Amino acid sequence: MDKKTTSRDGTALAYAMTGRGPTVILVCGAMSTGGTMAPLAERLAERCTAVVYDRRGRGASGDTAPYAVAREVEDLATLLDAVGGDAAVFGVSSGGALVLEAVASGLPVRRAAVYEVPYADALEGGAEREAVYKERLTEALSAGRRGDAVELFLRLTGLGEEVIRGARQSPMWAGMEAVAPSLAHDDTVMGDGLLPRDRLTTISVPVLSVAGGASPRWMRDAARAVADFVPEGTYRVLEGQTHMVEPEVLGPVLADYFTARP
Repeated sequence: MDKKTTSRDGTALAYAMTGRGPTVILVCGAMSTGGTMAPLAERLAERCTAVVYDRRGRGASGDTAPYAVAREVEDLATLLDAVGGDAAVFGVSSGGALVLEAVASGLPVRRAAVYEVPYADALEGGAEREAVYKERLTEALSAGRRGDAVELFLRLTGLGEEVIRGARQSPMWAGMEAVAPSLAHDDTVMGDGLLPRDRLTTISVPVLSVAGGASPRWMRDAARAVADFVPEGTYRVLEGQTHMVEPEVLGPVLADYFTARP
């Protein structure tokens, strides 16, 4: 990240820009930094100016307690000003939930897009699962057990125990533990884990909600529900894609959407 700005509460935000054309701010999900979005930014850069940033508590950005979702919305507003005041936003997974909350709060962007925000309405026992995760995550982070917090998140995403044990032995584990405290941020962004129907109906900008055709049905149902409740919502499925969507597949779809005339 080669640029810095400062959010309203004094938190330093690190960001980078690439490409030319309409500006799009990319918002990462849990266990991710701005660098995670770099491959997608490269795909968009052919037709858009892509902005990636480290959300507070990650990478080269700072963090200021106490955490509140409203502070992350302010971070997006600060970035929007820093890049010229005219942009669209895209968020993946829980980063998409942040994007939806930001535009519902009145963030002055042209349009927004999200990929597979994991609202658990259509998942059997989804609300209960989210409640248990929240309790155990709070316990692990309060006790400083970052590795346990990472394991909880990986289980939530559906990874098996053998895969998780392998991840613990990988060179990436230290980086995962470093960003583990931000799991509490994403958990707060997701609220009770259910679709915020009333909030979505207040969104006044177009929103594209995208899902992968090879993802679990409940994720596709959640993506469709976002489009159904946003007044100017559109739903799109990318055949063969999962939650780990390929940038070369998603990039052209987003570029078409963000460069389309109003």
